Amino acid sequence: MKMRKLRLRRLPLKSAWHDMRYWDYYLLVPFLVLCLAGIIMVYSSSAGIEMQNGGSPQGYLVKQSIYAIVGMACVFFFANLSMKHLRTRRFLRDSTFIMLFLLLFVLIVGRAVNGAKGWISLGPINIQPAEFCKLYLILYLADRMARARQSGSHFLDSGAAAGPLLFAGVFLILILVQPDTGGFAINFAIIAVMLLACDFRWGFGIGLIVGVPTVCYFLLEKAIESGLFHGGYRAQRFIAFMNPFGNASGSGSQLVNSYYAISNGGIFGVGLGNSIQKMGYLPEPNTDFIMSIVSEELGLVGVTVILGLLLCLICRIILVGVRSNSLYQTLICYGTATFMIIETAFNIGGVLGLLPITGVTFPFISYGGSSMLVLSSAVGIIMNISIQQNKGRLQMGRPFVANERGNY
Repeated sequence: MKMRKLRLRRLPLKSAWHDMRYWDYYLLVPFLVLCLAGIIMVYSSSAGIEMQNGGSPQGYLVKQSIYAIVGMACVFFFANLSMKHLRTRRFLRDSTFIMLFLLLFVLIVGRAVNGAKGWISLGPINIQPAEFCKLYLILYLADRMARARQSGSHFLDSGAAAGPLLFAGVFLILILVQPDTGGFAINFAIIAVMLLACDFRWGFGIGLIVGVPTVCYFLLEKAIESGLFHGGYRAQRFIAFMNPFGNASGSGSQLVNSYYAISNGGIFGVGLGNSIQKMGYLPEPNTDFIMSIVSEELGLVGVTVILGLLLCLICRIILVGVRSNSLYQTLICYGTATFMIIETAFNIGGVLGLLPITGVTFPFISYGGSSMLVLSSAVGIIMNISIQQNKGRLQMGRPFVANERGNY
């Protein structure tokens, strides 16, 4: 009797609901709670000023809710997509050309906001290419580095490193000339951490950690001394960082009012919706400085809860990367964790006056569609990796049982 060939059942997208038991709820729950908190805080921080300006108080609420719903759909989609599709030559080639086109296109016809020409307006939709570049670099470099390791050579020693690093360098330059200093720094940190994780060397690591900040500081100092940034928006932000109260009526108003909001909030806050600084005193309370409003309304307790949820999410992502036996998957996890850590550090550093204001949003909480879509897609890919690990452990713990179709 001819035996039927047994094969592992592929998980089609339509049957994903039957496999929710494999999902990593240590990833899913913090993500959902952060998205919900973001919707609430965007509404709270924007409703009052929108009413003052004659707009709809629910305008940003509706938009952020839509972004969150689409973000959840991205998580579900990428969690059930076969990872091999993200490593095909066609996908990597097409995504490289699309990313390059968007970064060039935004320099030509992009909309300038706060001194940076980094947005492409498509009617009511604004696309920020620098945000999508973060996820692109994670997927692209992870694949290139993993393939170099499979060939038995170190990535930096192989000829395969020249092309990817050249592409990455071009993208970083295009982001820097927008100018988007925050986006440049985050993308650079992603590349640096992935290189260290793939091909760690003490000399190379020390050079990145010590040498690059030193060179950047030296160049910035020389540029300011030469008057290159005199009167520019970036120079005003740097001046406000150095002496905010000396420029309280001008460039330092954001940071000064951020201090007032944090001081008003104390430990327990003044109550949800009762912020004073959001009523026209603090510019952009629903984006860059939303954590100042969180601090004022929910106090230190609310800020701690949000940071704790984000910390749980990041630690889980790192743990998924540590547990993986695939270098490709590990690098994706480390790159995503770096993305979230640096973005959080820049936002909180700007709000507290520890770093110059760079216009970096707070993950999942600040208003923004591009950021939400990119972060959600990254979480979905990490969820995919975790689901594979959960299935592997379950299969190792008990024998396969063939069903009536001869499939496992």
